[in-house]
This record gives sequence, structure tokens and C-alpha cells, in this order.
Amino acid sequence: MTEKLYYQNSKLYTFTATVLSCEEKGDQYLCILDKTAFFPEGGGQKADTGTLDEVNVLDVQEKNGVITHMTDKPLTVGASVHGALNEEQRFRRMQNHTGEHVFSGVVHAAYGYTNVGFHMAEDCMTVDFDGVLNADQLKEIEDECNRVITNNVAVNCIFPTSEELESLDYRSKLELTQDVRLVNIEGIDLCACCAPHVESTGEVGLLKVLDCMPHRGGTRITLICGLDAFEHLRTHYNCNRKVSALLSARAVETPLGVEKLQEDIVSLKREITALQTKINRLLADGLEQTDGCAVIFMEDAKTDEMRSLCNLCLPKCGQMMCVCSGNDENGYAYIIGSQTVNLREKSKEINTALNGRGGGQPTMIQGSFKATKEEIITFFNQQ
Repeated sequence: MTEKLYYQNSKLYTFTATVLSCEEKGDQYLCILDKTAFFPEGGGQKADTGTLDEVNVLDVQEKNGVITHMTDKPLTVGASVHGALNEEQRFRRMQNHTGEHVFSGVVHAAYGYTNVGFHMAEDCMTVDFDGVLNADQLKEIEDECNRVITNNVAVNCIFPTSEELESLDYRSKLELTQDVRLVNIEGIDLCACCAPHVESTGEVGLLKVLDCMPHRGGTRITLICGLDAFEHLRTHYNCNRKVSALLSARAVETPLGVEKLQEDIVSLKREITALQTKINRLLADGLEQTDGCAVIFMEDAKTDEMRSLCNLCLPKCGQMMCVCSGNDENGYAYIIGSQTVNLREKSKEINTALNGRGGGQPTMIQGSFKATKEEIITFFNQQ
């Protein structure tokens, strides 16, 4: 059995231990110590990382009470080693995990819902509840959680006896009978948990709900705490400040500024469409009547604009009306329409002649040519 120093002091970031074994596995080494402050992966929380002397600890796992440290280099069996955790990583995870306990305790007390799933990622946490929570309820829960944090309630971890356990009302996803560790936030939450926690809720600092969504008949909540929450809010504040400057709007009025910008964009799109329609009509009016084919080249036109022009020009063409957009270097997009030629049958000949791809209906086809402007004009003039 490995002595778990993180249960004695969750803020023990350095320690000395003896190497009991070290086995090579692939490009890593599996090292067992007589004691450790490294928390192994468990309870929805990833393992601590850090160093043992000059060797990097990449992962930590526990099985049957034995904690194995995965390292990038071997350690000498019997040697005394100095362990050093990634202190900030551990503290941030403790902030988040304790914050999750506060959140789950508040939800359980207010609505009776149970935390049925928990996962801590590097940038946030997700918590699954077996009941539905709406936006107004989540705001109230978030407010209450931050009041609990401000009140700096003590966080105590206890190992009750089997007899004591029977008399306690605690949260747990599993049926536990022995060696149960309970994390107690007085008056807020009592939950079975194997992970290290901060010493009081004040150290959580801040709790922020980021998102919620329906999940298996209940609700999945995404939240963040502590220094991670502070960085998250600072990043979003800086982004909003930049948007505020671009919109010439107060920071609290950026949504109104964006709405106004969207309205302006819609209005401009309408104006552009109207102008393009006028241009297309002028181009169609200027096209001479022909019993053969006609080709018009547009600059950076969209498919809808090309199709509109093609339809306007069709009555002036006895055979095919071709509208192209592009250039000789990159090729041309095309729309071809006809009132007399079956273009579905003609498309193979057209695409073969002009290194093209595309197809469509008997009355209109579209695609692209890898041909020059001169080659396109020559082909349709010969039809």
C-alpha cells in the first residue's frame, strides 16, 4: 500500500519518498513509491503531474491501493527521491473540484437532484444532474454558490467508521461500505470523494456557470471556478472590449451594437441585390439578338447573380446563353441556359471541349471550366 500524503495535507506540493519498484513499459517507466503526494486519476479528476528528482511524472494511477507513477526516465530502486508537484495545476483543480461540490450541494438542497456524472477537463467542468434546470434557476444557484464561497465555509475530509457511515446522509454515486472518505462542507454538502480539496470555500474564489443543455432526461452543466474562472472572464472581457471599440459602443451595449450592425448588413445586402439586378437588366438589354450562342463574363459574381443574368438573356439567344465568372489563371465558374438545346445531353461535349466539370437540367447546367476566356468564346461562337 502506498501512503497517501495528499490525504494528510492537500497543499503538500513537495515530499521525499523511497522507490519500491521501477519497471519499463514501452517508452515509459512504472514507478511505485512508499509514499506520495501525487493524486492518481479518479473521481472525475485527472492525475497530478510534476517531477521525481529530475524525472518527469506523466501520469499517476491507483489499483488495489498501490499508486503507480508513469515517468519518462527510470528511477533507482531503493533510492530516496524528491517529489515536486505542478503546484498551480493541483491548486486550480482543487478550486474547481471543491466548487463542483458546492454547486452539487446547492442543487441537491434546492431541488433534490443528484449529481450523476462529473468530468473535469483542462478548461472547464461538466456536471450531469438527473433533473431539469432552467436559466432562472441556474442564476439563483450560481448566486448562492458564490455566497457560500464568500462565507469561507470550512472544507473537512473525514473517514467515518462503518457504524458512523450508516447514520450519515451523504451523496455518492456508488454503494460504499468501507474506507469511505467524505468531503464535508458544513451545511452545504457531504459527499464521498477521493480527490484533494482546498481548505475552505473562500479559496475557490469564484464560480461561473458557462452553459447548460438537456442530457439524458436531466441537465448537463458546464462551469468553471477559481483562477480558471478569472482567466476565462478576463479573456472574454478583453474580447468584448475590442468589439466595443470596433462598434464605438459602450462595453455593456455591444449586443445592441451587433444587432445594429446586422441590420445594416441586411440593408446593404438588399441594396446590392437591387443594384445587381439593375446591372443584369442593363447587360441583358445591351445584348444583341442572335440565332446562335452568347457569352457574358462577370467579375467575382455569385451563382445566384450569374443565374439571374442568364435567365434575363435567354430570350435573346437562339441556342445557348453562357455566363462565366473567374479568370484565366484560376478558371471560370459557368451557368449555361437554353430554350432550344437539351443541355443535359450537351454538357458532356461542352465540358470535354473546355476542360470542364458540371451538369444539371435540360434547360440549365452549371459547373466550372479550366479554359481561357478566348477558348470559351471561340467554342460558343462555333456552335
